[in-house]
Amino acid sequence: MVDRWVRNTHRGRPDQEGSLPGGRPGQDQTASWRGSPPQLPSPADPADPATDELLAVSHALFDTRNEGEILRLAMAHVSAVGPYRAEAGYLRVHGQLVLSPQAGPDHASAVDRTVRELTGRDGPVAVPGRSRGWALALHGPGGLLGYLVVTSGSRPTQAQHFLLTTLVRLTAAALSVAVAYRRQQEDALELHRLRRERATLQGRLITFMVEVGYQQAVHGALAEVAASGGGEEAITSALHALTGFPVLVEDRFGRLRSWTGPGRPDPYPEPDPARHEEMLQGVARRGGPVRIKDRLISLVRPRGEVLGVLALVDPRHDADEYTVFALEQAATSLALELAHARHLAEVELRLHRELVDDLLAGTDEASAYARSEAFGHDLHRIQYVVVVQWTSRAADDAFARTVGRAASAVGMPSLVTRRSDHVVLVAEGRPHDHALYETLARETGTPDGTIGVSARCDTPDGIPGRYQEALRALEVRRRSRSRYGTTFFDDLGLYRILGPGSEYQELEAFVREWLGQLVDYDSGHRTALVETLSRYFDCGGNYAETADSLAIHRSTLRYRLQRIREISGHDLTNVEDRLNLQVATRVWKIMLGGPD
Repeated sequence: MVDRWVRNTHRGRPDQEGSLPGGRPGQDQTASWRGSPPQLPSPADPADPATDELLAVSHALFDTRNEGEILRLAMAHVSAVGPYRAEAGYLRVHGQLVLSPQAGPDHASAVDRTVRELTGRDGPVAVPGRSRGWALALHGPGGLLGYLVVTSGSRPTQAQHFLLTTLVRLTAAALSVAVAYRRQQEDALELHRLRRERATLQGRLITFMVEVGYQQAVHGALAEVAASGGGEEAITSALHALTGFPVLVEDRFGRLRSWTGPGRPDPYPEPDPARHEEMLQGVARRGGPVRIKDRLISLVRPRGEVLGVLALVDPRHDADEYTVFALEQAATSLALELAHARHLAEVELRLHRELVDDLLAGTDEASAYARSEAFGHDLHRIQYVVVVQWTSRAADDAFARTVGRAASAVGMPSLVTRRSDHVVLVAEGRPHDHALYETLARETGTPDGTIGVSARCDTPDGIPGRYQEALRALEVRRRSRSRYGTTFFDDLGLYRILGPGSEYQELEAFVREWLGQLVDYDSGHRTALVETLSRYFDCGGNYAETADSLAIHRSTLRYRLQRIREISGHDLTNVEDRLNLQVATRVWKIMLGGPD
C-alpha cells in the first residue's frame, strides 16, 4: 500500500497544492490512489544525508524498549526521509488501538475512525488541511502492532519512498522487539509471583502445624500475668516478649501511657485531638487490629467504651496472623485490667468526693484528719482550695479524674470533688502559678479554662471560707478580658470585695459616675482620654514614664490631663478624686472591657 501511495503521487504533477491530476482544488483524492501496486522502488542513494539520518534513527529505535518512545521517534523522523509529515500514531494495547499523544486533537477526530476501520491494512485517510494522507500498518510476528498516519506535501521520489518504507519496517521491527521484551518481563514477573505464592502456601502449611501451640503459649503467658496480679506494664512486657515488636499504650486522648521495647520517641509527639478522634472512630468501625502507617492498632474498650489504644510498632510490615492474634488477646487482657483500675478509681473518687464535700460544708476536724489519712492526704499541712472550670468540658467524673491526674503530674497532692459546673481540689501546699493550667490545656487539647486559687488554709475548719475565695478568684478571672488562666485570691487586691455571682451593676454604675463623661467624649471624638488617665495612674503619676508608654510628647500628655480635668470636672490633685478615678480606671480596664 505504501508503493500504491507513491505510485499515485507520480501519475502527474499536481495542478496545485492539495490536488492530483484531473481533480479540483480541495477535492477528496482517495479514489485516485486505488489500483494495482507498482514495482518496488529502487534503494536510496547511500550518500544521501537522509540515509545517514535513517541509520541513526534505526539505532535509536532498537536502543529503547519503550513502545511509546519508539513510535514517538518514528513520528519525529518521518520528515527526515522525504516531504512527509507524521499526523498521528497508534499502538495496539490489549487488542485496542490507542492514539499517540503527539497527534493533534483535530487530526485525531478526523483520522481515528478511518484508521480503526482498516483493521490491519494500509489505506488512504483524509487529513484536514492535507492533500495526501496514508495510514501505514506496523506489523510484527504477532500481528498488528500499530499505525503511522503520514501525509505528503509534494510528490516523493522513489528514493524517498524507499526510505519511508524502510523507516516503517524498522519501526515495526523495533516494536516487535520491545513487545517481546515486555512479554518476557511480564512472564518473569508472573513466574516470580507464582514462586512467592508457592512459598506463601508452604509457609502457611508449616505455620498451621504450630498455630495451636502458639495460641496456647499466648493464653498461658497472659494468664500467668493475670494470676500474678501484674498490671498494664506486665501485659505489655508479655506482648513484647511474644511478638518481638515494641509495644505502646495510649490513653483515650492519644497521650502515651507506657512503652515497652526499643525506639521510644523522646519527646513523644503531642496528638491532634480531631485527627485522633477520627482515627478511633475508623478503627472502631472496622473492628479488630488495624494498620495505620507503621503501627498495628487495637482498641482497648471493655463494654464498648474506649479507654485507650494498644499498638505494635511495625515499620516494615512484618507482623503476621500470629502477631495479630497475640495483640487481640493482649488487648482483651488490658481492657479487663483498665476497667478494673477505672472501677477502683471511681470508688476512690467517690470517697474523695464525700470527704471533700464534707470539708467544703464544714465537718469536725478529728473525722476529717482520720479520713484524709486513709487516702494518704495530710490535712495537717497548709491547704489551698482550687476551683477548675473548662468551657469545652462538662464537670463530670471523667473531667474530675483528668483534673486529679493533672494535679498529680505537677506535684500537687489533692482531694477532688465536683460541682455542677466546676471541679474542686483541696491541695497540699501552694500550687504553682501556671503548671496546673498548662497541664490541663495539654490534656484537654484546648486553652479555654479558668482556675481560681484561695488563700492559704491552716486548719480544716477554714476550708469552707477558702472555697468561697477560690470561687471569687475564678469569677474575677472569668469576667476579665483575659478570661483563661489562673488567678490567686491573694493577688486580687481591691477585687476581693467582689462576691461570686455578682452581676457587677454597682461596678458599672461606679465607673459611669467617675468616667462616664470621658468615655462618651472618647467615643464621640475618637480620642483616648480614659486610656491616658489609666496609663498615668499605672505609671504612678510620672509624666516622663506615662508619655513614653503612650509614645507621645510630655506637652501632649499635659494637654490631655488638662482636658480630662475640664471634661470630667474632677481634680487630680484631690486625694479622694484621685483614688476614685484610679479605682474606676482599673475596673474599667480589667473588668469592663477597656483596652490593655
